[in-house]
Amino acid sequence: MDVIRKIGHNEIVAITTPFLITWHDGKSRLCGDFRALNNYTKADRYPIPRIRHALGKLAKPKYITKMDCMKGLHQNGVKKNSMKLLRIICHMGVYEYTRMPFGIKNAPAHIQRMMDTIFQEEILEGWMVELLALGHEVSGLSLAIDQKKVAAVLQKPVPRNIKKIQTFLGFASYYRNHIKSIAHRTSSLYKLCSKDVVYEITKDRRDAYERIKYELTNSPVLILPDFELPFKLYVDAACSQGLGAALYQKQIVDDEPREGVIFYISRQLKDLESRYGATQTKCLFLVWALKRLFYYLEGAVFEVFTDRKALKSLLNMKTTNRHMLRRLRAIQEYRGNMTIIYKEGKIHINTDGHWIMSKATQLMTLK
Repeated sequence: MDVIRKIGHNEIVAITTPFLITWHDGKSRLCGDFRALNNYTKADRYPIPRIRHALGKLAKPKYITKMDCMKGLHQNGVKKNSMKLLRIICHMGVYEYTRMPFGIKNAPAHIQRMMDTIFQEEILEGWMVELLALGHEVSGLSLAIDQKKVAAVLQKPVPRNIKKIQTFLGFASYYRNHIKSIAHRTSSLYKLCSKDVVYEITKDRRDAYERIKYELTNSPVLILPDFELPFKLYVDAACSQGLGAALYQKQIVDDEPREGVIFYISRQLKDLESRYGATQTKCLFLVWALKRLFYYLEGAVFEVFTDRKALKSLLNMKTTNRHMLRRLRAIQEYRGNMTIIYKEGKIHINTDGHWIMSKATQLMTLK
């Protein structure tokens, strides 16, 4: 398959300079700087699935198959009259793409539409008990971090510059759903990325860095959601440190009911939010959590557990505070499906604890 060809001369058309990007297997990928072309390209608004949603659809199957379309963009040909727009120049001469290159504005939407057309859900079946996909170990029951991805990070010392700390935080953020209160635990590291902060690795920041590395290797195995069963949403009691929640579900494993975590979410409080009262902060948190977990909770029956008694009356609360009114309206759409349950702070520990499903248990259940 000829992806690119050399041309003898160039017409009066724009030519871009290519650059190389190192791929995960150590090989290089040739890309063109097509920003000028992209500015004149009409956007193709075809939806691209979110990684978390795609992984959530893997619940329940006994076997799973992974298919990798090798260099998927290059599987698509380019019309002859469009090739002249996809030219690159280097010390070896002028070349033009005959297949779709990387860096084109509508390339992701086009390849996604093609995959949706060919690989329809109704005709796909699989044969593997578990597999590696999108940086995770996936089975029909659970979702774990691919430790091969983490291994390289564990060997690195504390980053010595902003670029390296940003790379580490980006990597950790990809697995944020596995780590409780990650927003609070990484707050001191994120401050290093601010313009007005001197880059200094203090003991607290070093401890935070090592703690995140520990969490990446000892994070819970998340369970995949069963949308036919009710959910449980636990409100983190430590609102002074930020907003945090854990979405749980009770499923039958080895003929026994077990409650496992599906999703952790967290974020820091903004300056204005840090001055809210306890009830207003909890209300803010609930609205934020419902928006973040909309994919799971829309139309589902679920319970919200909180250590704040005032939240029990949220659905029937009357107030003239415009901020509270706006948040109450956002909560009303869940009326009838959502039940708010008060739980004392001393026993409100579900956001701190988690059920870790062993690999042996997964395999026995699947077989």
